[in-house]
Amino acid sequence: MARQSKRAALLLLFLSPITAELVTGSSPPLIFFNPIVLLLFLGFYGTGALMMRELMIRWQKGYASLLVLGVAYGIIEEGLVVKSFFNPSWPDLSIMATYGRWLGVNWVWSFDLAVYHAVVSIVIPVILVELVYPEARGQSLLGNTAMVFAGIVFALDSALFYFVLTPYVPPLVPYVGTLALVLVLFIVACRFPEKWDFHGTRPCPSRRRLWAIGLMWMVLNWLIYFHLPRTGVHPIVTIALGIGMALLLYRYFRTLIWDNDLDRLSVVAGVMTFSIIMAPVFEMVAVTAEPMTGMTLTGAAYALFLLYVRHRIKSSSVSPAA
Repeated sequence: MARQSKRAALLLLFLSPITAELVTGSSPPLIFFNPIVLLLFLGFYGTGALMMRELMIRWQKGYASLLVLGVAYGIIEEGLVVKSFFNPSWPDLSIMATYGRWLGVNWVWSFDLAVYHAVVSIVIPVILVELVYPEARGQSLLGNTAMVFAGIVFALDSALFYFVLTPYVPPLVPYVGTLALVLVLFIVACRFPEKWDFHGTRPCPSRRRLWAIGLMWMVLNWLIYFHLPRTGVHPIVTIALGIGMALLLYRYFRTLIWDNDLDRLSVVAGVMTFSIIMAPVFEMVAVTAEPMTGMTLTGAAYALFLLYVRHRIKSSSVSPAA
């Protein structure tokens, strides 16, 4: 079991940055596999995912609590560390540098990235690791010493990003408010009611439908946050649609019985299918100034990984319950 836990921890360490940065094209292969960049990502995404999962386990909570922790992680990364929530010159903002900006905060961008990181940077990698290593489900992957070490690495990585790589100075009042919000989210995650977790009574729909729901969420999220602003609709409408869709999906998933790992994989695969499909598009069309060489291979490799996870689940004689 100790060996399995180490393997699971190592997989999560790499899978979080791969899922959030590499496959999505945020950091294409020529950038991602730069040794310095990769170490920075492992020290931030990897340790962040490990610590968020560890808190979930130690607090004896479920995936709903992990979602809250994921939101906290997203706010730490984008708000407190790289400060894209506040910086109007952040290179990825595009129209959102002015659209929805109020009181020194890029509000539309902030809501989008908080939810995005919760799902893609934290929850999906954790689910996939627990599907590959079901024996580690519900078990700690970090001892006390490893937890402290991960926290130190995360803090040092954060300081490097804050002071050296993103030297923009955020407005004091919104920044302090963001820090307070993170603390509140950790309290909420720690005290999250068991009845609000994913323990429904309705059978899951077909796996094709679950896959389609995951894909639909990612496509609609992309359309709402990155294309709806160009129509001139009020930013509050954009935020309400994005958050409302996420809450409706959470409420629907809460009603379902998640006792089959293939059902969980279907939703995850649906969400990630969007990035897999877009990967060759990014390589063929120069959508950014960054070199996108290798994105097609990256998307194909991640698709094969999902198939490998499916094979492991199907080849197992027993699919562990939640």
